[in-house]
Amino acid sequence: MVEAVVAHEGAWPLIVIAGPTASGKSALASELAESLNGEPAFASGEIVSCDSVAVYKLMDIGSAKPSSADRARIPHHCLDLFWPNEPCTAGDYARAARAALAEIRERGKIPIVAGGTGLYLRALLEGLAPAPPRDEALRERLREREASRGTGYLHRLLRRLDACAAESIHANDTPKLIRSIEVTLAARTPQTQQWAAGRDPLKGYRVLKLGLAPEREKLYERIDARCVQMFARGLIEETAMLREKYGQFPDDCRALGSLGYAQSLSVLRGEMSREQALAATQQRHRNYAKRQGTWFRRESGMYWLQGFGNDTGIRDEAISLARAHLKSDSLRS
Repeated sequence: MVEAVVAHEGAWPLIVIAGPTASGKSALASELAESLNGEPAFASGEIVSCDSVAVYKLMDIGSAKPSSADRARIPHHCLDLFWPNEPCTAGDYARAARAALAEIRERGKIPIVAGGTGLYLRALLEGLAPAPPRDEALRERLREREASRGTGYLHRLLRRLDACAAESIHANDTPKLIRSIEVTLAARTPQTQQWAAGRDPLKGYRVLKLGLAPEREKLYERIDARCVQMFARGLIEETAMLREKYGQFPDDCRALGSLGYAQSLSVLRGEMSREQALAATQQRHRNYAKRQGTWFRRESGMYWLQGFGNDTGIRDEAISLARAHLKSDSLRS
């Protein structure tokens, strides 16, 4: 028996679509948003993105943002919130997303949160514990050790300090790794344990959480194909534009350390061929998808759909669940 809904009497319906990269979350969110038009009590749905790269302006190809046509057809929120050289924390995202939920609710529509950044989703739904201030001296020491001991050192260190946090952060995302280590050391308690205490959970919503779980080999095939499309659409050229504006090193522009962009930077620096960068991007995305699956399997209350979001059977099952959710205070599977 899987609890699929966090029920609160009199609360507003909220639908979440989570899952690994390339699993069809955006396609399913769009289907749900338009399918709700037939519900007499609700005009339609609006989509709230939950993606740590899509929050950045100008980073369109590498984050696989919805097209301008899709955004014109269905309102989307939490895209293009920051410039690439501005920091965006999970707390920043949660505040923006909660504001978007309130606006959607005021219009009498249904918010549909869709994305694969597990930490952002947890911050939105469960809140975050108060965090200690930055320790610049510690940060500099950690950067120096990463430089001297090689890529992966900080991720290995965080894995020893807080394995759950390490699973949610990419090994190349130095700023997030440093912040997680900093928070853990400052409180002498793993960051994920701190999150569990003193949170400010989202109130006033009944949440239906749908998780996409396609077969792994088919997912990897789709990931590889998507990466090919990204490079064909101009990912390297987009990265060159960003480098021109914000600097060529990820430390100069945190967002450039994201998957696909980091590998494109290596091409621009002459460190990789285009073919090598494509292969590396495909591998990193497959690794990321595996970590996403691990993260979301630990999420309570997830109703798992065994396929891609644009599969006809999965779409029909999700629509049925969503419509039932709009009509009832609780739903179990």
